[in-house]
Amino acid sequence: MNIRTLLTMAVAVVLGLVAVFLVRNYIGQAQRTPAQAAGPGGTKSVVVAAAPIQRGAALAPNLLKVVSYPADAVPAGAVGSVAELGAPGPNGRLSLRSLSPNEPILMSQVTGPGGKVTLAAVVNTGMRAVTVRSNDVAGVAGFVLPGDRVDILLTRPNSDQGQPATQVLAENVRVLGVDQLADDTADKPVVARAVTLELTPDQAGVLSLAQAVGSVSFTLRHVADETPLEHHAATVADLALKDRLAPPKRQVVAAPRRPRSGPVATPDDVQVRVTRGTETAGYTVAKL
Repeated sequence: MNIRTLLTMAVAVVLGLVAVFLVRNYIGQAQRTPAQAAGPGGTKSVVVAAAPIQRGAALAPNLLKVVSYPADAVPAGAVGSVAELGAPGPNGRLSLRSLSPNEPILMSQVTGPGGKVTLAAVVNTGMRAVTVRSNDVAGVAGFVLPGDRVDILLTRPNSDQGQPATQVLAENVRVLGVDQLADDTADKPVVARAVTLELTPDQAGVLSLAQAVGSVSFTLRHVADETPLEHHAATVADLALKDRLAPPKRQVVAAPRRPRSGPVATPDDVQVRVTRGTETAGYTVAKL
């Protein structure tokens, strides 16, 4: 066996060993456990919707599935197993809102065992649901819908100063329902006769009194606007601000008249017109 053959076999053996090492490394990475792939925190089981779930639907097992979430990304209030939700039936749980496929099931989005889809199940702990009369103007032309945030205004014909005034009773208030509609996925304007709001017990008492002394209206907030209001009252005196807010008036300055060529006439000069045949000429003669 010559030297060339030995070198060829040696190179083939080295390449084979390298290939075996690479394949084993690849297989080892593919067979790592989900906990190792997710990092030091590992994963946790989270129950999600396996199909679209309508508001008020019973949480049957065929509508649910369990997936793995990174431990540090599990939503607050998530359910870890289908068994925690109980079996469907008279004592089963119902969905309080419409859910999309793969959306996590949160305890705040479902009723208790044997619960009903009522407004009481939607009100947060420590809050109260209060209904206010509304119309097409007070309700922002029907664009105030469940799930929106509004500021509540009271307009009184005679305030403490004896003049009409408007004041903010509450700001960034959640709308629970309009008329008998409480579905926060509604997106079509509804001109309602009543709007139900979520307020603290103190705010609820103030709002009930406000309806007896003046007119209550709403201002609709942007979905992500949580900025506190700077001014909480407006009086007739504030209407004078319209002059300050109006655009400044344009001042028209007349352009200076350009003097005519030749001598400039003065009040003491005499204008003389001379006609020669068909031609007429004008002259200015200084007064002696």
